Amino acid sequence: MSANTPGTPTSKVATEASEAEVTPRTKSRARKLLTSFGFQILAALVLGVVLGLVARGLGDDAEGNPNGLAATLATIGSSYVTILTAAVVPLILTAVISSIAQLRLVTNAARLAGQTLLWFGITALIAVTIGIVLGVTIQPGSRVDQSQLETGEPSSVGTWWNFLTGLVPQNFLGMGVRSRVDAETGDVNSTIAFNVLQVIVIAVVIGIAALRLGKRAEPFLEFTASALAVIQKVLWWIIRIAPLGTLGLIASAVVNYGWEKLTGLAWFAIAIYIGLALVLFVVYPILVKAHGLSVGRFFSGVWPAVQLAFVSRSSIGTLPLTQRVTERNLGVPREYASFAVPFGATTKMDGCAAIYPAISAIFVAQFFGIELSIMQYILIVIVSVVGSAATAGTTGATVMLTLTLSTLGLPLEGVGLLLAIDPILDMGRTATNVAGQALVPMIVAKREGILNEKLYNAPRGDVAFSDETDEEVEESIQRSTGSESDREQDEFEGTTLQEAERRS
Repeated sequence: MSANTPGTPTSKVATEASEAEVTPRTKSRARKLLTSFGFQILAALVLGVVLGLVARGLGDDAEGNPNGLAATLATIGSSYVTILTAAVVPLILTAVISSIAQLRLVTNAARLAGQTLLWFGITALIAVTIGIVLGVTIQPGSRVDQSQLETGEPSSVGTWWNFLTGLVPQNFLGMGVRSRVDAETGDVNSTIAFNVLQVIVIAVVIGIAALRLGKRAEPFLEFTASALAVIQKVLWWIIRIAPLGTLGLIASAVVNYGWEKLTGLAWFAIAIYIGLALVLFVVYPILVKAHGLSVGRFFSGVWPAVQLAFVSRSSIGTLPLTQRVTERNLGVPREYASFAVPFGATTKMDGCAAIYPAISAIFVAQFFGIELSIMQYILIVIVSVVGSAATAGTTGATVMLTLTLSTLGLPLEGVGLLLAIDPILDMGRTATNVAGQALVPMIVAKREGILNEKLYNAPRGDVAFSDETDEEVEESIQRSTGSESDREQDEFEGTTLQEAERRS
């Protein structure tokens, strides 16, 4: 009988040893999967859909109010977004000031800023062109049964004059009061609101002034950097509970925006998501590949931010995670990323400010039987490329859409047609926006020779990497690229395994 015949004592020992090794390894993999941020988001999304369907099936109570489950889910979702956006103003203020201060440490800062703006424009131009082609080809406005839809006035209107005057800060914090009138009761609800564009202007002015002061401003810049670190730490805690927010947001969307609301706008929604998919999964990969980088590594690196953007519907709210994956996963230097990513979160909107307004404007024109001229199509391109900042990184794209329609002279009542399914579309738009906000700094860094490709090809960071120091990141890179000692250890383990098999 050979030494390795089944049933021999040595064979049983080897089998038991193998099972003993596999079990801890399997448990470790399962634990890693369950603690993965991406898996938690995906699981929350699926559970949210299920709970949303259950809540929708329960219907409203006798008084027409949402049932307890629906109300609870809506509260969870809205509370998470409220918490997430509460830190927007301090985050933007400190991030922009710090990013401008960091530019003094970057060689050719003016060139980097110019290249960033150039690529923002290039990608926006490609996206709006795709939107126009899809709108003309699919003709979603001509496929609508007008009896199924109702027009209405938009709650907010964007014009070029409002956009320009909105850049002028009303006060030091860009703070104002927003009032809304309840259509049923007539009550006026007033809340404190911040104009993100004004906050950016204030931060830019302060940052430039600090640079001009030189050494006298160093204590202020150190304080700002410390404040930014504290704010980002708080935001990381908020991001850690993103799966809970995802559960509430997705469930609430299922309850409030059922498939019947998509019936009359099915072709419009299809056109939007085809456009978003073409930009996200065709245009972006082509740009990544054209610069000699791995497409798979790009998507694995940026995906945590894309997931959070999809459920939160806020580029600004996703900013901390976007910046982290841009630095840690894509290898963009922190000095440059701290400028490009916050800037992109407020101005780089391929989904909300390019594809969506282009297809929407064509939809409205087709719905009302208005034929667009070549000049109007050119205006769509100009508005989309130049007016991206009007969206200001908040949820929804109503302001950008009304800005486009008013520029083209199209009926603003058309906005009311599209509001019913806007949250469903906004999830895909924001995910595309965030992917582009990470893509452009990566492309510019690669073209300028400052991209850390070793970090780009290293194992991907997750939320667990939020507390990493620069030294820990460097150690992770060294481990991932395989040091000499690691290779020797692998060879030793392989030799030991072969000897064990021979002995068995």
